[in-house]
Amino acid sequence: MPATGRIELLGDSLNRPGPQKRAHFRTAAATACSPRVPANQPFSPVASHRPGPSPLLQAWLGLLRWDKPSGRLILLIPAGWSLWLQPAGPPAPALVGWIVLGGLAVSGAGCVANDLWDRRIDPQVERTRQRPLASGRIGVAGALVLLALCLLAALAVVLWGLPAGSRGLCLGLALAALPPVLLYPSAKRWFGYPQAVLALCWGFAVLIPWAAASGSLRGGLPLLALWLATLLWTFGFDTVYAMADRRDDRRVGVRSSALSLGDAAPTAVGLCYGAAALLLALAALLQGVGVGFWPLWLLASAGLLREAWLLRRPDPPRSAYGLHFQHQVQLGALLLLALVIGRSGVALP
Repeated sequence: MPATGRIELLGDSLNRPGPQKRAHFRTAAATACSPRVPANQPFSPVASHRPGPSPLLQAWLGLLRWDKPSGRLILLIPAGWSLWLQPAGPPAPALVGWIVLGGLAVSGAGCVANDLWDRRIDPQVERTRQRPLASGRIGVAGALVLLALCLLAALAVVLWGLPAGSRGLCLGLALAALPPVLLYPSAKRWFGYPQAVLALCWGFAVLIPWAAASGSLRGGLPLLALWLATLLWTFGFDTVYAMADRRDDRRVGVRSSALSLGDAAPTAVGLCYGAAALLLALAALLQGVGVGFWPLWLLASAGLLREAWLLRRPDPPRSAYGLHFQHQVQLGALLLLALVIGRSGVALP
């Protein structure tokens, strides 16, 4: 081989990295090209490149509270109680779907109305200062448009989704629900127990599904017991929700049942939960719900009373009230599951 060829081969061998160096180079290149992720979080190429929702869409979802499913579920749960306590038995799946859509629309309208009323108060409250209207991510005009869309969607559900024989009654109930839904946010300015107004709003979540399924409100004592159970449960959990804001509410001059009840608030909440559980049991008994209902009812009732008892702890952190609210969603869903099982005729072992 010519000398020049040997020199070129020798130079290649000197410049070519060995196996360990090649592995090091590959690792360094992969690290440099990959996205930065926390050390304790596995890297997912799909998740890291997935585009998120636009800021405007995020603001609209936040205004509707659709980014927080707990608040939507806690309205739909009494509607489920109403549907599964019908004398005719379990509801048709299509009716359940329409009730869910209507509930989402109405709850969205209520949240938008609440934020419109409180757009000057929310920036002064720690828990609410980042809401879309309070933070300026959405203007008043945009919020009014969204409110109108929600109300139109709810009207469409009543006129085209619900059974024809019940549309007139359901429309009348929906119109009757509008004043408390839209005026509830103002109640905290002049009424010491605005949570009672919210409870009236929640009561329509029982009446409208009952009317849609049966075509009337001739439910007698079972319907009355269910309606009262919903009012008491709602007053209880919304009082706890207001307990998280007592310091800010007192400072800005906003009223709430948490402030009005003072140190008696935990006791009042416990009484509301206990009475609500007993009234729901009465409605189930009168409607002949099966034996599978009772074990889960007992478990959920014990959970409700335990949650009320925990409120007696001195100076709980603010997060404890949010956790209480989430537990109410779970316990309400457990009561709904109890009704579903009791109506299906399945007995628990």
